[in-house]
Amino acid sequence: MKPREDIQNIYQTALAVFSEYGFQKTTMEDVAGRLGMTKGNLYLYVKNKKDLYHKTVAHALEAWQSRVLEAVAAQTDVKEKFRIMCFKAVEYLAQDNLLRNLLVRDPEIFPMFSDKDPFADINRNSIALIRSIVVQGIAEGVFRPVDPDRISDVVFMIYKMFIIRMYIRAEDNALHDMFEDTVDLCTRGLFTQ
Repeated sequence: MKPREDIQNIYQTALAVFSEYGFQKTTMEDVAGRLGMTKGNLYLYVKNKKDLYHKTVAHALEAWQSRVLEAVAAQTDVKEKFRIMCFKAVEYLAQDNLLRNLLVRDPEIFPMFSDKDPFADINRNSIALIRSIVVQGIAEGVFRPVDPDRISDVVFMIYKMFIIRMYIRAEDNALHDMFEDTVDLCTRGLFTQ
């Protein structure tokens, strides 16, 4: 295999193991065994278990982000871009059982407050996506003239709250309907018409 394919396979396999056992109980031997390699070979790719965990989670979060970016890029209408971004970002975890299980086991991956965010750089990219859509909407006269930075942060905070409540804490299924209502509320307050 090519090194890039190797590392993606390592991250996907590690995600499955971490999702099953959590960080504390997972060993490098567990991951290496699932990969059919020795622990020593696994250390050619990562420094230690913490490094493997961080890189694995980052890879999973970036895959989530890529899925949303692809869905947004397929849209030309800025209102649809905004709606699609909101719904695809939340729906992704309903499909990715491994990442969802890992978030349940380790909610610190996706904290509500950014000062404790171990993946702040990745989340900044998500906020930048929100901002770019808001800026486009304002430029096209479709969104009200708001502060794109503040609105992007607000939308991301709302999004994080729903992710935490819907998937990490697994609260009432009515939250899906509430999320739809929240997106409707945001868009009607953001759009000029």
